[in-house]
Amino acid sequence: MSASGIRVDRYGPLIDPVPAVSGDPDLWCTYAAVRTLRWLDRVGDIPGADEVAGFLASRRNSDGGYAWSPGMNSDAWATYYCTQAMRDIGSMALSEADRPSSSWLWGARNADGGFAMSPGQASDVWATYYAVRTLVEIHGEPIPPDLRDWLGALQAEDGGLVWSPAHAADGKSDARACYYAITAWAAAGGGSLPWDRARLIAWLQDRQSQAGGFTFQAGDRTDCLWATFRATSALRSLGEYPRDREACVAWIRERLSPGGSFTRWPGYPVQDVWAAFCGVGALRALGDDASDIADRVVEAVLSFQIPSSGFTYRSPGQAADALTTSAQLLSGATPPNTDPDQIIRWLESCRMPNEDGVMYMPGRGSEVRCTLWALSAGAFASDAEALNRIVDWLVGSIQNPDGGFGYWEGRASDLVSTSASAEILHLAGVEREAPVMKAIAGFVSSCETAPGEYANVPGGRATSRSTLQALRVLQRAGVSHGELVEEALSRHRVRGGGFANEGRRLPDLLTTYEAVLTADLFGVETDAEHLGKFIESVRAETGGFAWTPLMKTSGGPLADCLGRCLDVRRADRSAPLPALTIS
Repeated sequence: MSASGIRVDRYGPLIDPVPAVSGDPDLWCTYAAVRTLRWLDRVGDIPGADEVAGFLASRRNSDGGYAWSPGMNSDAWATYYCTQAMRDIGSMALSEADRPSSSWLWGARNADGGFAMSPGQASDVWATYYAVRTLVEIHGEPIPPDLRDWLGALQAEDGGLVWSPAHAADGKSDARACYYAITAWAAAGGGSLPWDRARLIAWLQDRQSQAGGFTFQAGDRTDCLWATFRATSALRSLGEYPRDREACVAWIRERLSPGGSFTRWPGYPVQDVWAAFCGVGALRALGDDASDIADRVVEAVLSFQIPSSGFTYRSPGQAADALTTSAQLLSGATPPNTDPDQIIRWLESCRMPNEDGVMYMPGRGSEVRCTLWALSAGAFASDAEALNRIVDWLVGSIQNPDGGFGYWEGRASDLVSTSASAEILHLAGVEREAPVMKAIAGFVSSCETAPGEYANVPGGRATSRSTLQALRVLQRAGVSHGELVEEALSRHRVRGGGFANEGRRLPDLLTTYEAVLTADLFGVETDAEHLGKFIESVRAETGGFAWTPLMKTSGGPLADCLGRCLDVRRADRSAPLPALTIS
């Protein structure tokens, strides 16, 4: 027991009962684990390395890109993580079948010289970093020289670098943006530096505190191992070190738990996979030999593996996440003798010290969809101060210059994230006349592909879900189009039950949920028998709900949550559906 009475194990605090654990491996965690083991020259220690590679390969789509999970759209983030990790496992070789399509990556390049996460989206430095490294390191293809101009436009007045040229006027410089831009420049061949070197180095070095660690941005309250890794790596690429290298090494090593691996920041006790990745990576950037701690770090990282598959962020039995936990609360599926308030308190704790949104997994950056699901499940329901901080985080850090929102800070805008953000602002009591809502409406308008039809990103392909999300966002901003909702529902209504995302042939749970949610918001009547047929078609034989009628088993906690909520709504027309979005 700790002094606070919370049970602890070797890898951090245990909550009894444990919040919801999906039991599934995670792409982000698997990449971090494999890369950490490669840096320590211990990839050969991975049990069932072929199964890990198979987990990564399963994310490949027919367009040649990779997705965060099966069935989702390809993006540069997932494509980089999957292919780099498979390359590490295969001793730097990647089979032809697993190589991403370079034409798909080039298709995400914009006329401004930068890259987008997916074709049609605006360029950002996250996506540019991932695409450039994949094209150069996996395909050996040269990057056009206009990338240098795009990267050069990222320098802000304070000397640091920002997420996109549009952020340079009044956006906050960030150590992550510096790392991604500098590394993309180096990967593309380097050459003359496209920034004012002295000002950039000074800004990075100024992020070091007297304790020795670094923060992401000026004004951050707490040093973070992730920020320290990104800042020290960016400095090394410029041939520089922190002003106090020895203090930085000492601060990093202070993050080691006795006999174990790394934790993320002072006072946070969990040894997680991202902390191991950042700790080992930062020591490498500082030229500090990590061989003396290799065995203990490897032991911890290997304990985070899901048997015969990839990795999660900590020991699998304790690897709760905000989406699964929120889904359990929303569907009323918490285990017997569980105190829901205790689980809600856990959700409220899933925040980094310098961000006020909710993280997918503790120790990871805040994400808008997870924040919406947590609020919908009851988090911060009676905490006006916390809600105000979430609004400030959204408007001050996540909202992009185009008025929209991305999944997390620095990512270009998309309708899924913008829809989630609009619902968060609504739950927090932000008026539809507020300037933030008018800016959101402006971004939504840029996604219109035809009258009443919207794509997830400007220049993308319109779908049922993106159209319904757009119409809900506009309604939250005071622009109501009930007739367009009826048209969209009619366009995608499947005769045998449910609604399809494209056309009207194959219905799916996500689209049907959003269709009923939108219809209810606009007061459009839905056919109870039609909805009931669909619900029964996705009721899994083993319990729970499948994503489509073609599947026979549960799609997991999120699918079960959406299915149960729809089932309750079918039985009671007055039962409101929470405004949940995933993709």
